[in-house]
Amino acid sequence: MIPFAESLAVAAVTVLAVVSPGPDFAMVTRNSYLYGRRAGLLSALGIALGVQVHVLYTMFGVALMAHAHGVLTVVKALGAAYLVWIGLQTLRRRAALAVDLHGAPALRPAAALRMGFLTNALNPKCTLFVVSTYTQVVDAHTPVPVQFGYGAFMSLAHLAWFSLVACVFTAPALRAAMLHRQRLLDGAIGSALCGLGVALGLSNLA
Repeated sequence: MIPFAESLAVAAVTVLAVVSPGPDFAMVTRNSYLYGRRAGLLSALGIALGVQVHVLYTMFGVALMAHAHGVLTVVKALGAAYLVWIGLQTLRRRAALAVDLHGAPALRPAAALRMGFLTNALNPKCTLFVVSTYTQVVDAHTPVPVQFGYGAFMSLAHLAWFSLVACVFTAPALRAAMLHRQRLLDGAIGSALCGLGVALGLSNLA
C-alpha cells in the first residue's frame, strides 16, 4: 500500500523543484524559441531522462553515496563547464544566427535531446533534490516498486512542465516577438547560462 502522506510530500517537493527557474528552464527556452517546438519538446524529454540518472544512482548507488562529496564535486565541475560552454556558444552565434518563423536553422533531434539530458544529468542541484527526497521524505521500508514509481513521477513532472514551457515559447505570436528581439534575448540567455555555470562552479554543495 502506498503511504498517502509520503506520496503527497514527494509530489509537493517535486513540483516545487521542477518549477524553480534554473539551467533546465534556460535551455528549453533557448532551444524552443530558436529552433521550434520539436527542439523544445525533445529538450524536455532529455531533461526527463536526465532525472532518471539521479534516481537510479540514488536507489542503487550505495557505494557511490559513500563518496558523495567527491562525486558531487566532479559533477559540479562538469555541469558548470557545460553551462558556460553553451552560454558562450549562444553569445558567439548571436550576431550570425538569423532565424525566422519559417526558416529556423536546423537542430538535429539527437542534439536537442542530448542538450536537455546533459543539462539535467550534470546538475548537482538535481542530484541533491533527488537524494534528499529519497533519504528524507521516502521511508526506507517503502516498497521498491513504489520508489521506482516516485522516480517515474519526478521524470513525468519534469517532462510535463518543460513541454508546457516549450509550447508557450513557441506560440506563434510570442515566438515572433522573441525572434524580433533575438540578439537581445540571445545575449540575455547566453549570459544567464554563463552566470549559472559560474555560480554552480563557485557554489558550496557540502
